[in-house]
Amino acid sequence: MSTAATVAGDERLRLFLALELPADVVAALATWGERHLSGGRRVSVPHITLAFLGTQPRTALDDVLRTLRACAAEAVPFTLEAIRYRETRSVGMLVLDDPSGEATRLATALHERLEALGLYRRERRPWLPHVTVLRFREPPRLRPPLPEIGPFVPSGAAAFLSRLSPSGARYEVLESCALGVPESEGSKSGG
Repeated sequence: MSTAATVAGDERLRLFLALELPADVVAALATWGERHLSGGRRVSVPHITLAFLGTQPRTALDDVLRTLRACAAEAVPFTLEAIRYRETRSVGMLVLDDPSGEATRLATALHERLEALGLYRRERRPWLPHVTVLRFREPPRLRPPLPEIGPFVPSGAAAFLSRLSPSGARYEVLESCALGVPESEGSKSGG
């Protein structure tokens, strides 16, 4: 992950917005993944996707970042906790409990504002707080124990640039925002 992503020269950007995980949670997930996850490619930058925007024109970036800042500033503090491991047809994930519902409210606010700007189209299924930990072509049908991370508070929200490569997507932070902090105090630009 780069905290100094640059988009100079890029006319189209593959973007997503996500909650960032605290460093101790990232480290614990890496250790847990080495022990318990096989049959695919582990995700190197774990995060909780709030909205995948897909390919957007570079001219949309300011609106995306403004929306992220505003929603992050309005967020109420919350904790999340891993409650189960689940596999879909292409990913393994840790499903998270959102007991206060605040993470879901944050995701919903982002979805509504991005839709109003014409930059996002909500999925039919409800947003599910989760951390993708493994990508694969064929489900390995793992049954790993849950990682010992306990309840945690996300360290912030970020706009990510996803660059595709033969070895998988590389994620670069464009801007990171503190949660529940006024915009003027809570943003760090990546470049």
